[in-house]
Amino acid sequence: MNDSGKTITIIGTGNMGSAILAGIIRQGLTTPDHVRAADKHEGRLHDLSNTYGVTTLTDNRAAVAGADVVMLCVKPQHIGAVLQELEGSLPASTLVISIVAGATLARLSSGLRHGCIIRTMPNTPAQIGQGITVWTATDAVSEEQMALARSILQAFGVEVQVQEENFLDMATALSGSGPAYVYLFMEAMIDAGVHLGFPRNVAEQLVVQTVRGSVEYFDTMKEHPAKMRNDVTSPGGTTTAALYYLEKAGFRTAISRAIWAAYERSVELGQGKMVHNPEK
Repeated sequence: MNDSGKTITIIGTGNMGSAILAGIIRQGLTTPDHVRAADKHEGRLHDLSNTYGVTTLTDNRAAVAGADVVMLCVKPQHIGAVLQELEGSLPASTLVISIVAGATLARLSSGLRHGCIIRTMPNTPAQIGQGITVWTATDAVSEEQMALARSILQAFGVEVQVQEENFLDMATALSGSGPAYVYLFMEAMIDAGVHLGFPRNVAEQLVVQTVRGSVEYFDTMKEHPAKMRNDVTSPGGTTTAALYYLEKAGFRTAISRAIWAAYERSVELGQGKMVHNPEK
């Protein structure tokens, strides 16, 4: 969809907000003069204005005036203040798209006194156009607006629409936080390579290409991961020894429990619990 007449406001220009803005401009979804970026950090706004030629503001309420789409890209701890600032200021026809972790449709609708809302959960590979975003919409969102939302979300990766909002908390734990699990795994492999005796840059090269190649091979073959794992696991071989140790160390259980912990935290954020008790 290319509708240069649509005005899109992005509130919050951190890593994700800036990536979304770049994707919208890159895909030609609207022209730079129809994009507004709002943030309290004037340095960021200056950079975005110079790079993309978009309009920048420090006043959120002024930034959303007359906007067709408002994207909320602030951190969870800041959403309360933003909702309070924007309460009652949006025309009924304005589409609000939120990427704020844990911010439920009910909270967004109540805080804004607005019904036309889409809640999403993207992830950080969106910054290079390789993200995946799970999303759901209120009943007030029209088919035309959903098509526009798909175009915006596709500007920074793949989008998956779901009907039940509870899937957003699940997506937060699985794909939203998922890149961090991958990076931790990569970091551990690189450190192990250095421990074996490789120079760090060589260990990093080996691990990065192994992960990249494994993902692309999986995507090409379309087979169950267990079969692909078995294909490289010879009886009594080196891979068998390594996998035996991982299973013995509770690798699968640790991953499962970690993702469940992230899911519980997302639910807590949705309930307004901003401080997390690590002893829970």
